[in-house]
Order: sequence, then structure tokens, then C-alpha cells
Amino acid sequence: MKGRKWLLSIVTIMCCTALLGLSPAMGANAKFDFDKFSDMSDFDPNNPVIPTGDTIKIAIVASFSGPAAAVGDIYFASIQWAAHDINKRGGIMVDGKKKLVQIIKADHQGKIPVAKKVCERMVLQEKVDVLWGTNSSSIMKVINQVAKKYKVIAQCAAALSDELYDAQNFTRYSFMSSFSTNQIGRAAAYYYGQVRKQEKKFYILCQDYVFGYSMAKGFKAGLKEYYPEAELLGEDYHKLFLTDFAPYLTKIKASGAEVIYTGDWIPDAANLLKQTRQMGITLPFAHIFLDEPYMLTEVGVEGTKGLIQVSQYGAANPLFKNEDQIKYYNAWHSLWKNKWTEPYNRWTYKHPLGNIGSYTQQTYWLLSVIERAASTDAEKIIKVWEGDSYEMASGKVISMRACDHKAVQPLHIFEFVEPEKQKESFNIEPYSYFDGCSNVGPIHTVPADKIMPWMDPKLDRCK
Repeated sequence: MKGRKWLLSIVTIMCCTALLGLSPAMGANAKFDFDKFSDMSDFDPNNPVIPTGDTIKIAIVASFSGPAAAVGDIYFASIQWAAHDINKRGGIMVDGKKKLVQIIKADHQGKIPVAKKVCERMVLQEKVDVLWGTNSSSIMKVINQVAKKYKVIAQCAAALSDELYDAQNFTRYSFMSSFSTNQIGRAAAYYYGQVRKQEKKFYILCQDYVFGYSMAKGFKAGLKEYYPEAELLGEDYHKLFLTDFAPYLTKIKASGAEVIYTGDWIPDAANLLKQTRQMGITLPFAHIFLDEPYMLTEVGVEGTKGLIQVSQYGAANPLFKNEDQIKYYNAWHSLWKNKWTEPYNRWTYKHPLGNIGSYTQQTYWLLSVIERAASTDAEKIIKVWEGDSYEMASGKVISMRACDHKAVQPLHIFEFVEPEKQKESFNIEPYSYFDGCSNVGPIHTVPADKIMPWMDPKLDRCK
């Protein structure tokens, strides 16, 4: 029997690594190189140094106007940081020539028809090599369609719905380097069922579009897998940019739930948390985007204590494990503190961590792939990225599953605690993330093999 189990384990490992396109003994193919990290003292997202001419062109397709315009600003600072660093190193050798990286803003305004037009303009007029997106799974689907039509690379770094890479929507020109809704939901369920083992009654409240339903689906699947004794007392979906959450919160309060699970992003995330506490509801949220510091400080230390965040840019405590990581952190933080102006001097940008850290490092991965492909030709990029792996500045290793272009990665669960208890995570002065609110303290790792990305059995490439 032991021999059979041993053989089964070996076969399982071989099958998984074959799907990834990796050798079982292989480590990361590339990593963030601290030794090459540039002097970033001249970086200013309000006054970016953006080259023109014969460049590697990346279009950030995002909401730079409208209710979610702040999201576009976050993307730009993150991606331009990586581009600025690479440009100061001299650029990347592609197609026999050293080229700098040019970042172009492409405002989709949160509207699908606008997104299609702006993507086509980016490809046909601006001649971009990569479409980078975005804060909407519905709009990311449009980006992927345009990328497929014109045979350019799309990087899905911020849209999270698994449906984007199912048999119907998959395109070999698009790569999902972000975490996905199924991974997020199962990671949260794994934490509550296998690690914390306390709360058992949950309520889902998400936004009423494909991403919200995908978030809920992932969590429900995770509860069945890792916490079958848990109870789901209800689920509701609200329209985007809602200002009054009272009807939903009244139902949640009456349900007897012990935890609210949500995928809401700003501005909905801020309004949801603030109104919950204003109504006297002290339930913890399991979330991914309830981390905007102004929102957290408005709610206060007690109101934010106990929040549980599933993060794609984390590592086991402590945060800083060597001088290289401290130097990298300080390069960003000192600019935020001493140089940047609105909106980039806001608390949102204080740390190159969390979502900002993820967007930045995902972009470094893209640029590393282009460098190793030595070309902006989509076919050559695809050949390198399928089955590739990359070690981020945090030390986390992320891999690209070859058959359906989804990222395989561990995720981390952040428990929010009072500032005086945050030292176990933020282990350099001032030993806390922000004053006036709770933030990351204990961190739990959910191994990658516990939350492998959902794979559509109908996708022929994966059979």
C-alpha cells in the first residue's frame, strides 16, 4: 500500500509539472535582480520620463476617468515604476536592437464600447506590443478579443474572473498573471476551515457582474472542499458604484452570519465597510480590496481589527528578510514621503506592497519574458511565457501554466491587528503600516498545490 501511495504521488507531481511545462527539479527561470535595480531617485509618476520613437510599447487599458479613475492612477504608478527602472538600465535587447519601454495610458472609462475602440486604436495607431489590463473582467474580455484579432500580447494583471480563460474565451495571446477568483475563494475557505477553525457561518456580498459572481463561486467551491461543515446563510449582489448598502446589511445582520465575504473594490469597498460599521455591525470581512488606508483610518482601529485579506503579493513573516528588500522598499517609500505630490503622496501609495507590489512585479515578469524572448514578436513571447516561472522581489515564485495561461502561485492570508501588534510583519521602523487603523499582523501561507487555478475540462489544450 505504501508503495502504491508513493507511486501515485510521483505520478501526480509529474502530471502537474507537465501541465505547467516545468521540470520537477526546476526552480524559477528568472527573478527580480536586486543587483541591477536602478537609482530611482528621479522617478515621479506626476512627471514621468516616457521615451518615444522605436520603443517597446505597453498600453495600460484602465479607467483613467469616471468613478474608478483612482484605479488607473494606481496602475500607472506601478507599471511606470518598472518601466523607469528598466529604461535606466538601458532598456531591453529585442530583435537585435536595444529598446526602451514606453507606457501609454488607454482610458476605457469603465465602458465596454469605449474599451474596444481604445484597444483597437492602441494596436492600429499607437502600434503597441502589449495590452495591459484591467479593472473589469468584462472589459478584460474585450482586451483579450482585440489581442487575439491583431495577434498582440495581452497581460491580465488585474481582472480576476476564471471565465476569461475557459474554453470559450481562451486565447493564446493573453496571459493571466494575476490570481483568480477560484484561487481567492478556495484560499479564504482553506484558511477558515483548515487554519482558523472558528467561524462557521458566512454571508456573500459581491458586485453584480461577472467578477462578483466568480468570486462567490470560488468561495462556495472552497467551502465544499475545505470546510464542508460551514454554513452559507445567504448571498447577494449589488450594482456597481452603490451608495446605499443598508438593505443588504440589514439582511446580513438578521441572518446570524459571523463573516462577510466580498470582492468589492473601490469606491464600493470603502462605502461598504464604512456603512457596515456605521450601522453597528462589527462582523469581520474576508476580502481582497478593503485595504485603502484613508477608508481604514476613517473606520478606525477597532472597526478594522479582524479583517481578513487574501493577498497575491505576500510572503511569510517578517516582511523584510534581507537588506536588498529593505533598499527596494525605501527607494519607493522615500520618494512618496519627500517628493511626490497629489495624488501620489496619498497614503494609498505609501508602501510598494499589496496590490501595488503585485502590479509592479507582474510587469517586471512581463519585461523579463520579453527580454528572454529577445523580441516583441508575440509568437516568441508566447514560447517563453508558457511554462515560465519568476521569483518576485518579495521572494514569492509564480509560474505560468502552459495549457491555459493561468498563474500558479501560493497566496497569503493577512490578519488585520492593531498598530502595536504589526511588528511581526512590518519589521523595520516604525514597525507598523499606518497610524489610526488596523493592518497586517499574522500571515498564513496557502500553498499553491492547495489552490491550483481552475482548469476548464472543455479546453482541448488542457486535456
